[in-house]
Amino acid sequence: MPKIAVAQLCSTPDKIHNYACAEHYVAEAAKAGARLIALPENWAYIGPEEAKQGAAEPQDGPSFALLSQLARRHRIWILGGTVLRRSGSVEEGRPTNHCTVWDDQGVCRAAYDKIHLFDAAIPGGAVFQESARIQPGIQPVIVDTPVGCLGLSVCYDLRFAWLYRAMAHAGATLFAVPSAFTRRTGPLHWEPLLRARAIENLAYVLAPGQVGEHCEGRRSYGHSMVVEPFGAVVARVVDEPGLCLAEVDPERLNRLRAQLPVQDHDRFESCLGVKRT
Repeated sequence: MPKIAVAQLCSTPDKIHNYACAEHYVAEAAKAGARLIALPENWAYIGPEEAKQGAAEPQDGPSFALLSQLARRHRIWILGGTVLRRSGSVEEGRPTNHCTVWDDQGVCRAAYDKIHLFDAAIPGGAVFQESARIQPGIQPVIVDTPVGCLGLSVCYDLRFAWLYRAMAHAGATLFAVPSAFTRRTGPLHWEPLLRARAIENLAYVLAPGQVGEHCEGRRSYGHSMVVEPFGAVVARVVDEPGLCLAEVDPERLNRLRAQLPVQDHDRFESCLGVKRT
């Protein structure tokens, strides 16, 4: 059975440091026999909010180039977490939170821009306004990989179950959720939501996260994991940077979907016209 790897990082404003950490875990995953490794959201840069636009890169920028080089060098597929991507000059507007998938020849096979942006006032915590500095994506994306058909999502997307059901209907057997979940919401929401997305769709969930203190006022929860299709957590990294590995069992996934064909029973269109009395 093919292996997958999930990396947990503590990224900072120092891109060179972040690059070294990513390279280390990609090499470790390849050495362990993983066919695909998933990096977390904002793996290349986490810094002050006002510096985000300046940290954004074009599609041929150094962070994307490194992902291509690492995939080719180590002969491994890489889910490249996210990198802030701009389409033109720094002055042309908000970048996207851009997730890429690279094959083992270093070719970008898929790209997804985070659709749901985190605008929230956390009780007892910070106020986030992601939409002030990031523009949302508009298109769900799935991609065929050596470990199955992978559906792409990012962090706050996790709270919108329709996205995952749509990707499952389109053929996804795994979901990637690169994230930087907050320390406030993580203990109560992170694992239950990941397990729910796996159970609802009978799919594997790869959830690479950020952990620890990145810069003043910014901390992430960690607890990166892999969830199997019936909802059990089969691999986990807890409170520090690290790597976890798990096997993907396509035969078991297909058997579960045959035994409990929830996608065939889905009547989403019937639920759109809600009657209020």
